[in-house]
Amino acid sequence: MRDEFRAELQTVSQLLVDMAGGIRAAMRQATRALLTADRKAAEIVIVRDAEIDGLYRDVEERVCELLARQAPVASDLRAVITALHVAADLERMGDLADHVAKTALRRHPSPAVPAELRPIFTDMAEIADRMAGKIASVLADPDADLAAELDRDDDAMDDLHRSLFGVLLDEAWPYGVETAIDATLLGRFYERFADHAVNAGEHVVYLVTGEPV
Repeated sequence: MRDEFRAELQTVSQLLVDMAGGIRAAMRQATRALLTADRKAAEIVIVRDAEIDGLYRDVEERVCELLARQAPVASDLRAVITALHVAADLERMGDLADHVAKTALRRHPSPAVPAELRPIFTDMAEIADRMAGKIASVLADPDADLAAELDRDDDAMDDLHRSLFGVLLDEAWPYGVETAIDATLLGRFYERFADHAVNAGEHVVYLVTGEPV
């Protein structure tokens, strides 16, 4: 029974690693679509979001079965519950990449953001990619110290988010309300992507240490 539980838990862990890889690739493609008006990249993200959702449902089903059949306690229960929470954060990160891609697609063939904002979104995308990479790493090999680094990455994302608003609220903003709304929402998508990465990291810290962050 114990061996069966460990095998099932390993399967769940691998599904989470696959989800993390999927959302990292999705946000990379979504950013490419956003900054270069790449229609194909946007469409790939939108199609593959269903795959991420499918992995999430698979994790949910397996976790429910583990709880029902194995009745885990102590550290085993912590591992199962952590998997469920992390999967929810990863699924939401996939949705946010999907939102970025849909914004890019809606503005095609023009880029969704003007040239003045591209450096900010490029930096936001680099932070998002770094955070997604760390999530994949700590899910494959739980590391509380690496997971804790996500908080500092999120601070950098928040700084960029504030910089974005500084540009949008400047009286010299020349692109009108519609473009400003798009940029505001896009900034929010990247900022929330980072927030969910932090949440997932905190769950990993809890898994490793047994102490809530």
